[in-house]
Amino acid sequence: MRTWLTERFGIEVPVVGAPMAGVGAGRLAAAVSAAGALGMIGVPSAATAEWIAEQAAIAGGDGRPYGIGLMAWALDGDPARLDAVLDARPSLVSVSFGPYAGHVERLRRAGITVVTQAGTTDEARAAERAGVDAVVARGAEAGGHGRDDVATLPLLQSVLDEVRIPVLAAGGVATARGLAAVLAAGAAGAWVGTAFMGCAETTLPDAATGRVLAAGETDTAYGRVFDVAQRLAWPPEYGGRALRNAFFDRWAGREEELASDEEARAELEAARRSGDYDTAYVYAGQAVGMVRRRRTAAEVVAGFAEAERLLRRFAP
Repeated sequence: MRTWLTERFGIEVPVVGAPMAGVGAGRLAAAVSAAGALGMIGVPSAATAEWIAEQAAIAGGDGRPYGIGLMAWALDGDPARLDAVLDARPSLVSVSFGPYAGHVERLRRAGITVVTQAGTTDEARAAERAGVDAVVARGAEAGGHGRDDVATLPLLQSVLDEVRIPVLAAGGVATARGLAAVLAAGAAGAWVGTAFMGCAETTLPDAATGRVLAAGETDTAYGRVFDVAQRLAWPPEYGGRALRNAFFDRWAGREEELASDEEARAELEAARRSGDYDTAYVYAGQAVGMVRRRRTAAEVVAGFAEAERLLRRFAP
């Protein structure tokens, strides 16, 4: 399974462990990379430069390639975060969701491969013009934040036809079958988050992991409820896909009212502290129904490696 992704980073399995803020820190990134894929650290919007440096040291401790994922909208408030990333010199940086273009050249000058996530073909074209090394075609099935406009398969086909840079596929890829499918379509690899959410190396509390393992494929919902409740400055076009719960159902469609409801804000914050996931959120994609048991990152990556056998079935 040789692709641009495996050749660029010297990895064996064309999978990137997507940067999941609040789920994937240095330990998960290191474990994914050690298993032969490319692990990434998800940087929360409130993370400090010191936190980034600490987690980067863990992720890169054995000298293997790893990446860091940044939210473009959160960078302007604290330039020290980008400085910390540059100091860490990861192999890959993704900058997505907001005005990212101004950061691309600075990262590339430091010898760092730069990607961004695109939820439409227009966004992918803009990414190529901005000078990124590759683009992530992120479909609506994906967990966490992004657009809800186009599903992964039609988006991937369109983006592959429209850009010349390598394309990674994100959204709904959770097994070797999914990886084989996107590779057969022409992707350079898969950008995978939800499949790693049951791993022992995440930072998820046990109660949240239990929710993930119990969830089915129809148990997610997309919207801005949790962002509005927390007063986060996410651009409105980028909602989030999370496990559906009572808090989401109560406030979906009432976001304008929620934006000024301080009791609801306090309720969500208290639930996050206490681990009450009927109120607190767990971001996950539609592939969550295939995450059924606790595994290590190495086991998940080994499962993806079976895509090679599937692809050989169709080789001449």
